[in-house]
Amino acid sequence: MILKHWQAGIFGANNYLIINEMRKEALLIDCSEYTDQLEKELNNYNAELKYILLTHGHFDHVMGINETKRKYPNAKVFAHFGDKNLVLSINEFMKKYGMFTETLEIPIIDEYVQEGSISGNQIKIIHTPGHTRGSVCYLIDDNLFSGDTIFLEAVGRTDLDGGNFEDIKTNIENKIFTLDENIKIFPGHGDFTSVKHEKENNRFI
Repeated sequence: MILKHWQAGIFGANNYLIINEMRKEALLIDCSEYTDQLEKELNNYNAELKYILLTHGHFDHVMGINETKRKYPNAKVFAHFGDKNLVLSINEFMKKYGMFTETLEIPIIDEYVQEGSISGNQIKIIHTPGHTRGSVCYLIDDNLFSGDTIFLEAVGRTDLDGGNFEDIKTNIENKIFTLDENIKIFPGHGDFTSVKHEKENNRFI
């Protein structure tokens, strides 16, 4: 597995590209903004973008989807069903919190999923509501892509619509801290961490 990472969008969200060099396939976790780096990395490895997996529906993680879909129409976009209304009402959300004045395209989601797995069980979907109702983490091998559920020594904010601190705390305790301590955590913003480090140092849990 080849892992590439870059920050994009107005809040510098982490975008992760995972390439299966043998199958010549790739998946993108979160799509905050379309960047030429995606095309560059796919071309470098002669890989096809197969999936775009969203950790949650907040605008700063989804604003690059439609442009990316225009470039790679066969890439299938997944999000958790719990964030369907959040995605569909992205403009109302932005207006409510004073983010932007212009109207945005509604992100194209091909399939809303539940907790489980995709791609022949190689990608495990772990539902971790708390930051949003549909927040998920993706476990791929020994790598957990946590979106805005957990950060380096912090957790995602819970004061926006659909947020709940007790939910995020409980889900981190029961669904993340029960994983192997050596699993690396790749969050939606900021630096990487690990299950072990967060169990020992995350003051919010």
